[in-house]
Amino acid sequence: MKGSPLKVEDRWVLVEAFIREKGLVRQHLDSYNDFIERRLQEIVNEQGIIETSILGFYVRLGKIEVGEPRVREADGSETEIYPHEARLRNLTYAAPIYLTMSLVVDDVEQEPVRAYIGQMPIMVKSSKCYLSRMREEELIAHGEDPRDPGGYFIINGSERVLVIQE
Repeated sequence: MKGSPLKVEDRWVLVEAFIREKGLVRQHLDSYNDFIERRLQEIVNEQGIIETSILGFYVRLGKIEVGEPRVREADGSETEIYPHEARLRNLTYAAPIYLTMSLVVDDVEQEPVRAYIGQMPIMVKSSKCYLSRMREEELIAHGEDPRDPGGYFIINGSERVLVIQE
């Protein structure tokens, strides 16, 4: 025999308890962290190789890494960037993505190379975000609201939220 359905008022008690326990954005952060730390590599592993039109020549894909949030300055130098600076300078809060890969020629694998393949927007307060490792005083010193739960991206200086639908 199945349990009796929850009454409407009982459902709201559960929702309120969940929000008190996890907050409104924990699901976003957990999902993003899982994608960065686990799923991205699974996607690369699933692909495995990139075939070419040249017989006996293909590329074997290896480890994928998402670095720390950085910005390339006009002089070509790279520096770390924090969310507040990205907002002020109309920049995207993002980190470089590197992929280790090697050429295979006639079944002989060449030395692996770690190549820059693009930028990954970093979710504010995710495991890749500098703010997730800061105390309240440090957050304030970096121009951040210590009560900001995160769970959003900064794209060209604007805060953007992805709405999750199931």
